[in-house]
Amino acid sequence: MTIISWIILGLLAGAIAKFLLPGRDPGGFIGTTLIGVAGAFIGGWISSRWLDHPIAKSFHDGATWAAAIGGSLVLLIAYRILFGNSRN
Repeated sequence: MTIISWIILGLLAGAIAKFLLPGRDPGGFIGTTLIGVAGAFIGGWISSRWLDHPIAKSFHDGATWAAAIGGSLVLLIAYRILFGNSRN
């Protein structure tokens, strides 16, 4: 997959993570989508590094999507814990 594919995957993973974890985010929509992009990269890296599942070359691989969404959820939870009270 190209870097553009990972960015698109990250944007979609961020939206799915936001759907799975509703509520107010300190960064709003832009922050959530950027967290989704970063989560896709981190989830893919964790999947290939420690879970012994190489990242597929296909955009439609379910494990790649699961890693991206999982990474987005982890980053979104960490972001809410760290900066959750900054937006009242």
